[in-house]
Amino acid sequence: MIGNISPLSQQALTKPTSILPSAGPAATGDVGSSFAAALSDAAAQTVAALRKGEQLSVEGLQGKADTREVVDAVMSAEQALQAAIAIRDKIVTAYLEVSRMGI
Repeated sequence: MIGNISPLSQQALTKPTSILPSAGPAATGDVGSSFAAALSDAAAQTVAALRKGEQLSVEGLQGKADTREVVDAVMSAEQALQAAIAIRDKIVTAYLEVSRMGI
């Protein structure tokens, strides 16, 4: 079965840095918290799609679910997983780009 994803550290994602301007929503952490909320929602939706696909697969093996429902749930779970992997790859790439920048 699929386990829980540990929550992201809110302090690490919303902590203002010296790079941000001193005025506006970025300085108060609103942008960081909305980004953290978006990532959290995306992760929760991905986990829900994976669990639904897994549950319907088991029900399909037991003869309790229609084949089309099982295929739809598994395809939806696969798309959600691919999207989550793509988002993760983009975040890692952005982090590496920032880490290579000169100060």
